[in-house]
Amino acid sequence: MKFQYTKFLPLALSAAMLFTGCAAQQTTNTAADSSATVAELAQSVDGFSLDSAESEEGDASDAYEKAFSERDLSGAYDASEAVAVSLNGSSASCDAGAVRIDGSTVTITAAGTYLFSGTLEGSIIVDATSEDKVQLVLNGVTVSSADFAAIYVKQADKVFVTLADGTVNTLSNGSTFTQIDDNNVDAVIYAKDDLTLNGTGTLRISSPAGHGVVSKDELTVTDGVYEITAANHALAGKDSIAVADGTFTLTAGKDGLHSENGDDETYGNIYIAGGSFTIRSADDGIHANTLLTIDGGTFDITAAEGLEATYIQINDGVINISASDDGINAARKSSVCMPTIEFNGGTTTITMGAGDTDGVDANGNLIINGGTIDVTGRSAFDYDGTAQYNGGTIIVNGTQVSSIPNQMMGGGMGGNMNGGFGKGGRNHG
Repeated sequence: MKFQYTKFLPLALSAAMLFTGCAAQQTTNTAADSSATVAELAQSVDGFSLDSAESEEGDASDAYEKAFSERDLSGAYDASEAVAVSLNGSSASCDAGAVRIDGSTVTITAAGTYLFSGTLEGSIIVDATSEDKVQLVLNGVTVSSADFAAIYVKQADKVFVTLADGTVNTLSNGSTFTQIDDNNVDAVIYAKDDLTLNGTGTLRISSPAGHGVVSKDELTVTDGVYEITAANHALAGKDSIAVADGTFTLTAGKDGLHSENGDDETYGNIYIAGGSFTIRSADDGIHANTLLTIDGGTFDITAAEGLEATYIQINDGVINISASDDGINAARKSSVCMPTIEFNGGTTTITMGAGDTDGVDANGNLIINGGTIDVTGRSAFDYDGTAQYNGGTIIVNGTQVSSIPNQMMGGGMGGNMNGGFGKGGRNHG
């Protein structure tokens, strides 16, 4: 089951976002003809009303309610009613008929709550019906698979991986992934359907050959401590990623968080309501192909690019970025809307590496309504469309400024924006 949030939330979250991002592309003639207008977006998103969005713009509480269900947030389970599964090295034991054990492979075939303990050199597979909700409670487990996923959700309606309070759980893959069906399993936790990570325990993931956690639908995280090292993305959700809370230490060969849907450009969204993030990634710290919304949280990101999406909206939070390319980059990853960066609140501090780099790079429009943006680097801002400075504090190389400088090509050809509007010229990602 898909939450309406996946399409509706990022669009309804800010009517100003849609009007400024999409309407501006008509007045400046900088966007491709395939880009949707506000009215077209309203028609294409189930349950989305343009009028209601206008009256509820920027409603973070509404966004939160749409993103997370009560069960997502609770992480509750009754140990006395759960099916106990004991992991015993190269095998496992369980009396329930819904648990099939074949050597070192444990397969869950029906809805319910399953309480795991012990160590397994193999895999846990969920292969239930498309209407089943399955809860896997990790109660201090270690699961390592030399050539496959530690947890593989082949089929279910939704799976909850719950970290029992006070426990440390370790999941890992070896150096290869050997496929067992026609799904390209390439993560330590790999789900074909909706996946929620919750509970208050700790989960450690090592993925030297692939991703840490992948959902080919919606990935939701509401609590817990996550220490993930992955050769590719640490956390990936094809349709969306939603984070309510948690502590994340992510080391990734690609992106820390990544959402991309090549089949439908209205997906590929990330919503973060809170949490503490320490991200070290070779590519992007956080990457959403379409919309990235940050309503809170603390972020310590060292990456080639800190944040990247087509539309980036920062409403709150404390964000510290050290980047070797662009600190925050709005690039045309999706044709849904004009590339835009919108600051409404929070504190964003960006430190840039040397060379042709930009602290805030909008390959479209830039909107600053509030918050504090502190950029250290040769080129603080680069925007190719229009810029609006309606409020907030801007600090460039230690000096507070009263307008948004536009410094194209690393500060070589830009001018300053006065009176709230200006145009850039270069389009780079």
